[in-house]
Amino acid sequence: MGFLVIILIGTLLLRLPVATQSGHATSTLDALFTATSATCVTGLTLVNTALHWSVFGQTVILLLMEIGGLGFMTFTVMLFLFMRRRMRLSTRLLAQESLNLENLSQLNVIKLILLLSLIIQLTGAGLLFIDFYPRFGFGKGLWFSIFHAVSAFCNAGFDLFGNSLESYAGDTYLLSVMAVLIIAGSFGFLVWQDLLLFPKCRRLSLHTKLALGTGSTIMWLSIIVYFLSENNLAQLSGKLSYFQRLVNTVFMAITPRTAGLITIPYQHLSIAGIAFTMLLMFIGGTPGSTAGGVKTTTIGLLTIQSLATLRGQRDATFGHRRFTQDNVFRALTLIFVALIILASATLILCATQPIPKNSGLEYVTFEVLAAFGTTGISLGLTPHLTILGKLIIMFLMFIGRVGLYTVMFSILNADRQQPGYRYPEESVLIG
Repeated sequence: MGFLVIILIGTLLLRLPVATQSGHATSTLDALFTATSATCVTGLTLVNTALHWSVFGQTVILLLMEIGGLGFMTFTVMLFLFMRRRMRLSTRLLAQESLNLENLSQLNVIKLILLLSLIIQLTGAGLLFIDFYPRFGFGKGLWFSIFHAVSAFCNAGFDLFGNSLESYAGDTYLLSVMAVLIIAGSFGFLVWQDLLLFPKCRRLSLHTKLALGTGSTIMWLSIIVYFLSENNLAQLSGKLSYFQRLVNTVFMAITPRTAGLITIPYQHLSIAGIAFTMLLMFIGGTPGSTAGGVKTTTIGLLTIQSLATLRGQRDATFGHRRFTQDNVFRALTLIFVALIILASATLILCATQPIPKNSGLEYVTFEVLAAFGTTGISLGLTPHLTILGKLIIMFLMFIGRVGLYTVMFSILNADRQQPGYRYPEESVLIG
Protein backbone atom coordinates (compact mmCIF):
# COMPACT_ATOMS: atom_id res chain seq x y z
CA MET A 1 0.00 0.00 0.00
CA GLY A 2 2.88 2.34 0.73
CA PHE A 3 4.32 1.89 -2.76
CA LEU A 4 0.87 2.35 -4.29
CA VAL A 5 0.42 5.65 -2.43
CA ILE A 6 3.83 6.88 -3.63
CA ILE A 7 2.90 5.94 -7.21
CA LEU A 8 -0.45 7.73 -6.91
CA ILE A 9 1.18 10.92 -5.59
CA GLY A 10 3.75 10.75 -8.39
CA THR A 11 0.99 10.32 -10.96
CA LEU A 12 -0.88 13.39 -9.72
CA LEU A 13 2.29 15.50 -9.82
CA LEU A 14 3.25 14.31 -13.31
CA ARG A 15 -0.28 15.08 -14.51
CA LEU A 16 0.26 18.78 -13.80
CA PRO A 17 0.92 20.98 -16.88
CA VAL A 18 4.02 22.39 -15.16
CA ALA A 19 5.55 18.89 -15.30
CA THR A 20 5.85 18.98 -19.11
CA GLN A 21 7.95 21.16 -21.39
CA SER A 22 4.95 21.86 -23.61
CA GLY A 23 2.82 23.09 -20.70
CA HIS A 24 0.07 20.58 -21.53
CA ALA A 25 -1.15 17.98 -19.06
CA THR A 26 0.04 14.40 -19.64
CA SER A 27 -2.63 11.70 -19.96
CA THR A 28 -3.42 9.89 -16.73
CA LEU A 29 -2.27 6.51 -18.04
CA ASP A 30 1.07 7.85 -19.31
CA ALA A 31 1.67 9.67 -16.01
CA LEU A 32 0.72 6.54 -14.06
CA PHE A 33 3.04 4.40 -16.18
CA THR A 34 5.95 6.81 -15.69
CA ALA A 35 5.34 7.09 -11.93
CA THR A 36 5.19 3.30 -11.64
CA SER A 37 8.36 2.87 -13.68
CA ALA A 38 10.22 5.47 -11.58
CA THR A 39 8.99 4.21 -8.20
CA CYS A 40 9.71 0.63 -9.19
CA VAL A 41 13.13 1.78 -10.53
CA THR A 42 12.56 0.17 -13.91
CA GLY A 43 13.15 2.75 -16.63
CA LEU A 44 10.56 1.65 -19.20
CA THR A 45 8.95 4.79 -20.63
CA LEU A 46 6.12 5.74 -22.98
CA VAL A 47 7.51 9.24 -23.57
CA ASN A 48 11.04 10.59 -23.92
CA THR A 49 12.17 11.72 -20.46
CA ALA A 50 14.53 14.37 -21.83
CA LEU A 51 12.07 15.90 -24.30
CA HIS A 52 8.68 15.48 -22.62
CA TRP A 53 9.24 16.37 -18.98
CA SER A 54 10.22 19.79 -17.63
CA VAL A 55 12.74 20.25 -14.81
CA PHE A 56 9.83 19.96 -12.37
CA GLY A 57 8.70 16.69 -13.94
CA GLN A 58 12.26 15.36 -13.98
CA THR A 59 12.61 16.32 -10.31
CA VAL A 60 9.46 14.35 -9.48
CA ILE A 61 10.91 11.36 -11.33
CA LEU A 62 14.20 11.73 -9.43
CA LEU A 63 12.40 11.75 -6.06
CA LEU A 64 10.33 8.72 -7.06
CA MET A 65 13.51 6.89 -8.07
CA GLU A 66 15.13 7.70 -4.73
CA ILE A 67 12.13 6.64 -2.66
CA GLY A 68 11.54 3.55 -4.77
CA GLY A 69 15.19 2.57 -4.78
CA LEU A 70 15.79 2.85 -1.05
CA GLY A 71 12.28 1.73 -0.14
CA PHE A 72 9.56 3.86 1.39
CA MET A 73 9.86 1.98 4.69
CA THR A 74 13.45 3.22 4.96
CA PHE A 75 12.20 6.80 5.06
CA THR A 76 9.34 5.84 7.38
CA VAL A 77 11.68 4.30 9.94
CA MET A 78 14.08 7.24 9.60
CA LEU A 79 11.20 9.61 10.37
CA PHE A 80 10.51 7.70 13.60
CA LEU A 81 14.19 7.84 14.51
CA PHE A 82 14.38 11.56 13.73
CA MET A 83 11.31 12.27 15.89
CA ARG A 84 12.75 9.97 18.59
CA ARG A 85 9.53 8.02 18.74
CA ARG A 86 9.43 4.29 19.39
CA MET A 87 7.94 2.26 16.56
CA ARG A 88 5.15 -0.20 17.18
CA LEU A 89 5.99 -3.87 16.73
CA SER A 90 3.80 -4.05 13.59
CA THR A 91 5.78 -1.20 12.00
CA ARG A 92 9.07 -2.85 12.89
CA LEU A 93 7.90 -6.15 11.40
CA LEU A 94 6.77 -4.37 8.21
CA ALA A 95 10.17 -2.68 7.92
CA GLN A 96 11.86 -6.04 8.43
CA GLU A 97 9.84 -7.61 5.59
CA SER A 98 10.27 -4.59 3.32
CA LEU A 99 14.07 -4.57 3.68
CA ASN A 100 14.46 -8.38 3.55
CA LEU A 101 15.95 -8.52 7.06
CA GLU A 102 16.24 -11.77 8.97
CA ASN A 103 15.49 -10.30 12.40
CA LEU A 104 14.43 -7.04 14.03
CA SER A 105 17.88 -6.37 15.46
CA GLN A 106 19.05 -5.57 11.93
CA LEU A 107 16.85 -2.45 11.73
CA ASN A 108 19.86 -0.38 12.72
CA VAL A 109 21.03 -0.92 9.14
CA ILE A 110 18.57 1.81 8.07
CA LYS A 111 20.86 4.60 9.28
CA LEU A 112 23.64 2.96 7.29
CA ILE A 113 21.38 2.69 4.23
CA LEU A 114 20.64 6.41 4.14
CA LEU A 115 24.15 7.57 5.04
CA LEU A 116 25.90 5.19 2.66
CA SER A 117 23.44 5.95 -0.16
CA LEU A 118 23.95 9.66 0.30
CA ILE A 119 27.75 9.34 0.28
CA ILE A 120 27.83 7.07 -2.78
CA GLN A 121 25.41 9.19 -4.80
CA LEU A 122 27.12 12.48 -3.93
CA THR A 123 30.50 10.99 -4.78
CA GLY A 124 29.11 9.65 -8.04
CA ALA A 125 27.54 13.01 -8.88
CA GLY A 126 30.87 14.71 -8.21
CA LEU A 127 32.71 12.31 -10.51
CA LEU A 128 30.07 12.72 -13.23
CA PHE A 129 30.26 16.53 -12.89
CA ILE A 130 33.91 16.37 -13.93
CA ASP A 131 32.72 14.92 -17.25
CA PHE A 132 29.48 16.91 -17.66
CA TYR A 133 30.72 20.38 -16.71
CA PRO A 134 32.83 20.89 -19.86
CA ARG A 135 29.95 19.57 -21.98
CA PHE A 136 26.93 21.34 -20.50
CA GLY A 137 28.20 24.14 -18.26
CA PHE A 138 27.69 24.49 -14.50
CA GLY A 139 23.89 24.49 -14.05
CA LYS A 140 22.92 21.81 -16.58
CA GLY A 141 26.05 19.82 -15.83
CA LEU A 142 25.25 19.74 -12.10
CA TRP A 143 21.63 18.72 -12.70
CA PHE A 144 22.65 15.98 -15.14
CA SER A 145 25.25 14.72 -12.68
CA ILE A 146 22.78 14.45 -9.78
CA PHE A 147 20.00 12.91 -11.88
CA HIS A 148 22.18 10.23 -13.47
CA ALA A 149 23.99 9.42 -10.22
CA VAL A 150 20.61 8.71 -8.59
CA SER A 151 19.37 6.82 -11.65
CA ALA A 152 22.47 4.61 -11.78
CA PHE A 153 22.71 3.93 -8.03
CA CYS A 154 18.98 3.13 -7.79
CA ASN A 155 19.27 0.98 -10.92
CA ALA A 156 16.39 3.01 -12.35
CA GLY A 157 17.40 3.32 -16.01
CA PHE A 158 16.09 6.87 -16.60
CA ASP A 159 18.25 9.32 -18.52
CA LEU A 160 18.18 12.93 -19.74
CA PHE A 161 20.04 12.33 -23.00
CA GLY A 162 17.10 10.95 -24.97
CA ASN A 163 18.87 7.77 -26.08
CA SER A 164 20.26 6.46 -22.79
CA LEU A 165 24.09 6.37 -23.04
CA GLU A 166 24.32 5.52 -26.75
CA SER A 167 25.95 8.87 -27.54
CA TYR A 168 28.63 8.22 -24.91
CA ALA A 169 29.74 4.73 -25.93
CA GLY A 170 33.27 6.05 -26.45
CA ASP A 171 33.45 7.82 -23.07
CA THR A 172 35.12 5.12 -20.96
CA TYR A 173 35.38 7.42 -17.92
CA LEU A 174 31.61 8.05 -17.86
CA LEU A 175 30.80 4.37 -18.37
CA SER A 176 33.20 3.36 -15.59
CA VAL A 177 31.61 5.76 -13.08
CA MET A 178 28.09 4.65 -14.04
CA ALA A 179 29.09 0.99 -13.80
CA VAL A 180 30.48 1.44 -10.27
CA LEU A 181 27.28 3.25 -9.20
CA ILE A 182 25.12 0.47 -10.65
CA ILE A 183 27.12 -2.25 -8.88
CA ALA A 184 27.06 -0.29 -5.59
CA GLY A 185 23.27 -0.01 -5.77
CA SER A 186 22.73 -3.68 -6.62
CA PHE A 187 25.02 -4.97 -3.85
CA GLY A 188 22.42 -4.88 -1.10
CA PHE A 189 22.70 -2.85 2.08
CA LEU A 190 23.22 -5.85 4.36
CA VAL A 191 26.19 -6.79 2.18
CA TRP A 192 27.56 -3.27 2.51
CA GLN A 193 27.11 -3.41 6.27
CA ASP A 194 29.03 -6.69 6.49
CA LEU A 195 31.84 -5.36 4.31
CA LEU A 196 32.17 -2.13 6.29
CA LEU A 197 32.18 -3.98 9.63
CA PHE A 198 34.53 -6.74 8.45
CA PRO A 199 37.74 -5.03 9.71
CA LYS A 200 36.17 -5.00 13.17
CA CYS A 201 34.20 -8.27 13.24
CA ARG A 202 36.50 -10.28 10.94
CA ARG A 203 33.56 -12.33 9.64
CA LEU A 204 30.95 -12.25 6.90
CA SER A 205 27.41 -13.57 7.18
CA LEU A 206 26.25 -16.50 5.05
CA HIS A 207 24.03 -14.12 3.08
CA THR A 208 26.97 -11.87 2.19
CA LYS A 209 29.19 -14.81 1.22
CA LEU A 210 26.49 -16.26 -1.02
CA ALA A 211 25.58 -12.88 -2.54
CA LEU A 212 29.21 -12.00 -3.33
CA GLY A 213 30.02 -15.48 -4.61
CA THR A 214 26.96 -15.75 -6.86
CA GLY A 215 27.15 -12.13 -8.00
CA SER A 216 30.83 -12.30 -8.97
CA THR A 217 30.33 -15.63 -10.76
CA ILE A 218 27.43 -14.23 -12.81
CA MET A 219 29.42 -11.08 -13.51
CA TRP A 220 32.45 -12.87 -14.96
CA LEU A 221 30.24 -15.34 -16.82
CA SER A 222 28.31 -12.42 -18.36
CA ILE A 223 31.48 -10.71 -19.58
CA ILE A 224 32.72 -13.93 -21.20
CA VAL A 225 29.36 -14.73 -22.84
CA TYR A 226 28.89 -11.21 -24.24
CA PHE A 227 32.50 -11.07 -25.39
CA LEU A 228 32.04 -14.30 -27.35
CA SER A 229 28.46 -13.85 -28.57
CA GLU A 230 29.01 -10.27 -29.77
CA ASN A 231 32.70 -10.72 -30.70
CA ASN A 232 33.60 -7.84 -28.37
CA LEU A 233 31.07 -5.64 -30.20
CA ALA A 234 32.85 -6.01 -33.52
CA GLN A 235 29.96 -4.11 -35.14
CA LEU A 236 31.37 -0.94 -33.54
CA SER A 237 34.97 -1.54 -34.62
CA GLY A 238 34.77 1.37 -37.07
CA LYS A 239 33.75 3.80 -34.33
CA LEU A 240 35.43 2.57 -31.16
CA SER A 241 38.87 1.23 -30.28
CA TYR A 242 39.39 -2.29 -28.94
CA PHE A 243 39.64 -1.01 -25.36
CA GLN A 244 36.50 1.11 -25.71
CA ARG A 245 34.59 -1.89 -27.06
CA LEU A 246 35.86 -3.99 -24.16
CA VAL A 247 34.59 -1.38 -21.66
CA ASN A 248 31.23 -1.41 -23.44
CA THR A 249 31.13 -5.20 -23.22
CA VAL A 250 31.76 -5.04 -19.46
CA PHE A 251 29.09 -2.34 -19.11
CA MET A 252 26.68 -4.52 -21.09
CA ALA A 253 27.35 -7.36 -18.65
CA ILE A 254 26.37 -5.09 -15.73
CA THR A 255 23.29 -3.41 -17.22
CA PRO A 256 20.82 -6.36 -17.46
CA ARG A 257 21.09 -6.88 -13.69
CA THR A 258 18.27 -4.26 -13.46
CA ALA A 259 20.22 -1.09 -14.38
CA GLY A 260 18.51 -0.30 -17.69
CA LEU A 261 21.13 2.12 -19.06
CA ILE A 262 22.53 1.03 -22.42
CA THR A 263 25.27 2.09 -24.85
CA ILE A 264 24.03 0.04 -27.81
CA PRO A 265 20.44 -0.76 -28.91
CA TYR A 266 19.65 -4.34 -27.98
CA GLN A 267 17.98 -4.82 -31.36
CA HIS A 268 21.54 -4.96 -32.74
CA LEU A 269 22.58 -7.86 -30.52
CA SER A 270 22.79 -11.46 -31.69
CA ILE A 271 20.03 -13.91 -30.78
CA ALA A 272 22.40 -15.52 -28.27
CA GLY A 273 23.08 -12.12 -26.69
CA ILE A 274 19.36 -11.35 -26.41
CA ALA A 275 18.64 -14.76 -24.89
CA PHE A 276 21.41 -14.36 -22.30
CA THR A 277 20.18 -10.84 -21.49
CA MET A 278 16.72 -12.23 -20.72
CA LEU A 279 18.30 -14.76 -18.34
CA LEU A 280 20.19 -11.99 -16.52
CA MET A 281 17.05 -9.85 -16.23
CA PHE A 282 15.22 -12.82 -14.68
CA ILE A 283 17.97 -13.29 -12.08
CA GLY A 284 18.32 -9.62 -11.13
CA GLY A 285 20.46 -8.35 -8.25
CA THR A 286 20.96 -8.94 -4.54
CA PRO A 287 18.09 -9.02 -1.97
CA GLY A 288 17.77 -5.84 0.07
CA SER A 289 19.19 -3.74 -2.76
CA THR A 290 17.66 -1.45 -5.40
CA ALA A 291 17.53 -4.35 -7.88
CA GLY A 292 14.64 -6.56 -9.03
CA GLY A 293 14.35 -10.11 -10.40
CA VAL A 294 14.31 -13.34 -8.40
CA LYS A 295 17.68 -12.29 -6.90
CA THR A 296 21.15 -13.77 -7.05
CA THR A 297 20.97 -15.55 -3.69
CA THR A 298 17.87 -17.46 -4.85
CA ILE A 299 19.75 -18.76 -7.88
CA GLY A 300 22.86 -19.48 -5.82
CA LEU A 301 20.93 -21.38 -3.16
CA LEU A 302 19.02 -23.51 -5.69
CA THR A 303 22.21 -24.25 -7.61
CA ILE A 304 23.91 -25.50 -4.45
CA GLN A 305 20.80 -27.48 -3.45
CA SER A 306 20.52 -29.04 -6.92
CA LEU A 307 24.18 -30.12 -6.90
CA ALA A 308 23.75 -31.58 -3.42
CA THR A 309 20.63 -33.52 -4.49
CA LEU A 310 22.30 -34.88 -7.64
CA ARG A 311 25.23 -36.04 -5.50
CA GLY A 312 22.87 -37.83 -3.12
CA GLN A 313 23.61 -35.47 -0.25
CA ARG A 314 20.90 -34.63 2.24
CA ASP A 315 21.96 -31.08 3.10
CA ALA A 316 22.93 -28.10 0.93
CA THR A 317 25.96 -26.44 2.52
CA PHE A 318 27.97 -23.32 1.77
CA GLY A 319 30.63 -21.53 3.79
CA HIS A 320 30.55 -24.27 6.47
CA ARG A 321 26.83 -23.62 7.04
CA ARG A 322 23.70 -25.60 6.17
CA PHE A 323 20.74 -23.89 4.49
CA THR A 324 17.41 -24.29 6.25
CA GLN A 325 14.60 -26.20 4.51
CA ASP A 326 12.43 -23.10 4.77
CA ASN A 327 15.07 -21.22 2.76
CA VAL A 328 15.02 -23.87 0.04
CA PHE A 329 11.21 -24.11 -0.07
CA ARG A 330 10.88 -20.33 -0.30
CA ALA A 331 13.38 -20.16 -3.16
CA LEU A 332 11.63 -22.94 -5.06
CA THR A 333 8.24 -21.29 -4.56
CA LEU A 334 9.60 -17.94 -5.70
CA ILE A 335 10.99 -19.40 -8.94
CA PHE A 336 7.84 -21.40 -9.67
CA VAL A 337 5.42 -18.52 -9.09
CA ALA A 338 7.65 -16.13 -11.05
CA LEU A 339 7.68 -18.48 -14.04
CA ILE A 340 3.88 -18.88 -13.92
CA ILE A 341 3.32 -15.11 -13.79
CA LEU A 342 5.85 -14.39 -16.54
CA ALA A 343 4.44 -17.12 -18.79
CA SER A 344 0.89 -15.84 -18.28
CA ALA A 345 1.89 -12.23 -18.97
CA THR A 346 3.79 -13.27 -22.11
CA LEU A 347 0.82 -15.27 -23.40
CA ILE A 348 -1.62 -12.40 -22.86
CA LEU A 349 0.69 -9.84 -24.48
CA CYS A 350 1.35 -12.10 -27.47
CA ALA A 351 -2.40 -12.38 -28.03
CA THR A 352 -3.25 -8.68 -27.56
CA GLN A 353 -0.26 -6.53 -28.58
CA PRO A 354 0.86 -5.44 -32.07
CA ILE A 355 3.97 -7.44 -33.00
CA PRO A 356 6.07 -6.59 -36.09
CA LYS A 357 6.16 -9.29 -38.75
CA ASN A 358 9.93 -9.66 -38.52
CA SER A 359 9.86 -10.16 -34.73
CA GLY A 360 9.33 -13.37 -32.81
CA LEU A 361 8.48 -14.45 -29.28
CA GLU A 362 11.57 -12.71 -27.91
CA TYR A 363 10.01 -9.33 -28.77
CA VAL A 364 7.36 -9.81 -26.05
CA THR A 365 9.27 -12.05 -23.63
CA PHE A 366 12.11 -9.53 -23.46
CA GLU A 367 9.69 -6.76 -22.44
CA VAL A 368 8.03 -8.96 -19.80
CA LEU A 369 11.36 -9.87 -18.21
CA ALA A 370 12.56 -6.26 -18.39
CA ALA A 371 9.50 -5.17 -16.40
CA PHE A 372 9.68 -8.00 -13.85
CA GLY A 373 13.43 -7.57 -13.40
CA THR A 374 12.93 -3.77 -13.19
CA THR A 375 15.60 -3.50 -15.87
CA GLY A 376 14.02 -1.07 -18.31
CA ILE A 377 15.73 -2.37 -21.46
CA SER A 378 13.37 -2.68 -24.40
CA LEU A 379 13.27 -4.11 -27.90
CA GLY A 380 10.72 -1.47 -28.83
CA LEU A 381 7.37 -2.81 -27.62
CA THR A 382 6.70 -0.38 -24.74
CA PRO A 383 5.73 2.75 -26.77
CA HIS A 384 3.23 0.66 -28.78
CA LEU A 385 1.48 -1.03 -25.86
CA THR A 386 -2.31 -1.02 -25.69
CA ILE A 387 -4.12 -0.09 -22.48
CA LEU A 388 -4.18 -3.74 -21.40
CA GLY A 389 -0.50 -4.09 -22.24
CA LYS A 390 0.42 -1.04 -20.17
CA LEU A 391 -1.52 -2.38 -17.18
CA ILE A 392 0.22 -5.75 -17.40
CA ILE A 393 3.68 -4.18 -17.64
CA MET A 394 2.88 -1.89 -14.69
CA PHE A 395 1.80 -4.91 -12.63
CA LEU A 396 5.04 -6.72 -13.48
CA MET A 397 7.12 -3.67 -12.54
CA PHE A 398 5.26 -3.41 -9.23
CA ILE A 399 5.73 -7.03 -8.14
CA GLY A 400 9.32 -6.92 -9.39
CA ARG A 401 10.17 -4.03 -7.06
CA VAL A 402 7.95 -4.66 -4.04
CA GLY A 403 8.81 -8.34 -4.07
CA LEU A 404 6.89 -11.29 -5.44
CA TYR A 405 6.67 -12.91 -2.02
CA THR A 406 5.29 -9.77 -0.40
CA VAL A 407 2.65 -9.26 -3.09
CA MET A 408 1.52 -12.90 -3.20
CA PHE A 409 1.38 -13.18 0.61
CA SER A 410 -0.82 -10.11 0.71
CA ILE A 411 -3.14 -11.45 -2.01
CA LEU A 412 -3.39 -14.98 -0.62
CA ASN A 413 -3.62 -13.88 3.03
CA ALA A 414 -0.64 -16.01 4.02
CA ASP A 415 -0.90 -14.99 7.68
CA ARG A 416 -4.03 -17.06 8.20
CA GLN A 417 -3.95 -19.52 11.09
CA GLN A 418 -2.25 -22.81 10.32
CA PRO A 419 -4.28 -26.02 10.82
CA GLY A 420 -3.51 -28.02 13.95
CA TYR A 421 -3.01 -31.30 12.07
CA ARG A 422 -0.78 -32.80 9.33
CA TYR A 423 -1.59 -35.55 6.83
CA PRO A 424 0.53 -38.72 6.46
CA GLU A 425 3.61 -38.37 4.27
CA GLU A 426 3.90 -40.11 0.90
CA SER A 427 6.17 -39.74 -2.14
CA VAL A 428 5.45 -39.46 -5.87
CA LEU A 429 7.68 -40.19 -8.87
CA ILE A 430 9.86 -37.23 -9.93
CA GLY A 431 11.82 -36.99 -13.18
